[in-house]
Parts: sequence; structure tokens; C-alpha cells
Amino acid sequence: MTLDVTNNTNGEKTARGTFLTLYLGNSRNLVTLLNKDFPELGLQKSDCIEMSWIESVLYYTNFPIGTPTTMLLRRTPEILARLKNKSDYLKAPISKQGFEFIFEKMKEVESLTVDFNPYGGRMSEISEFAKPFPHRSGNIAKIQYLVIWDENEIDAENRYLNYSRMIFDHMTPFVSKNPRLAFLNYRDLDIGVNHHGRNASAEGMVYGHKYFKETNYKRLTKVKARVDPNNYFRNEQSIPTK
Repeated sequence: MTLDVTNNTNGEKTARGTFLTLYLGNSRNLVTLLNKDFPELGLQKSDCIEMSWIESVLYYTNFPIGTPTTMLLRRTPEILARLKNKSDYLKAPISKQGFEFIFEKMKEVESLTVDFNPYGGRMSEISEFAKPFPHRSGNIAKIQYLVIWDENEIDAENRYLNYSRMIFDHMTPFVSKNPRLAFLNYRDLDIGVNHHGRNASAEGMVYGHKYFKETNYKRLTKVKARVDPNNYFRNEQSIPTK
């Protein structure tokens, strides 16, 4: 589910929810399934677009339907956008009143989307200790906060970055705590940076526990110490050697 803000017929700002679903099967089976489990959505066959999985990659990258899949071989991006991602994990349902609280804040900011990516299924059957990625059983969804802008000025950059931080702070009552978990692929330097000096271990734990949880993070530092003891491969949020 993607939440954003648009104007209603009266020109007033209003929140909008969009449900995009990738289903591996035909549209007839999907409509039957969702009308049984989620009738409130009112899905119809005309709402569905059937395509191959590789064609869906183009669709989710905002290419027009019918774009040749050879487009994926091009190494030059179609658009170079300025953007900021932040993330959270949802462990308990949000009430109607909670969503209204979120919508009011979203109306204050620009160019912001809030995406809920559902978890569960096979992911929840795998132990959080089986692989470095720990966010499995107990999570309803991963939340992504995304702002995109076109302006080149530093003032614009600071304004949009502040928007992402505003909604992130506003979501605090609804998401995971102690630590507030995060998704590694949406690298977010707001949650911690490592300078790889004498405080590397303490600095690494700040973001490392959010991305990997405590036990997995400790295991990753042991692996790092064995395969890269001199910390040659590093960045602002890499795993330190201890």
C-alpha cells in the first residue's frame, strides 16, 4: 500500500491510498482470492494487468506498458532523481485514528510517499538467525518513507530532507522500538555513521543493531574480523572489525 497526498475535487489536500500487488498467476484467480479475503477492496478483473514477471520489473520502474524488455539492458538511467529513503518496521496494526494522525502530518509536507510492504508467509518461517537479514516473524510490514525532488539548490535539499525526518518522527508511536529497526537497502545515515576510528565498535552498534539486530550483528563483526581484518572494505555504515 502506498500513501500520498493529492487534491480532492474541491482543490483541498487529501490522503490517498494505492494498492499495487504482484500476483504470480492469472487475474481470474487473483480476483477470486481477494474478494474472499479482502472484499473491502472491491477488486475487479478490469483492475488487473497481466504480464510476465520480467515485464513487471519495467512496470514497477514506471516504464509505459508495452516497453520492450531489452530496455533493461540499457546502462544509462532514464531519470537521475534526488531522493531520500528512510524505513521502519510495523509490528502492531495501526488504528483508524492512528492513520488520521499520520494523514494530517503528510498534508504538511511535499513530494512524500509512505509505502507499506507486507511481510509474513515464507519469510516468517525462516529463523531470524538463519541469515544476516533478521526482520521476519512478528513484522506486519516494512515501511518506506520516500521524498523525491528536482531542485538543485542546497536549500531545497535541506527542506526535503527535513520533510523525511518530520514524518519519521511523527511515526514513532506506531513502529518498532528498542531498537527502532531499519532496512539495510534503504541506507539511512540519519540513524548512525561510523568514522572507523577508536570508537568504531560503539558507532557500529548504533546502526548495526537496527539493521541486523544484536545477535546477527555480533556474528557479522566476527566474520568481518576474519575476512577483512584491516577494514579495507568500508563505508559510513559498514560492519567494523570488532
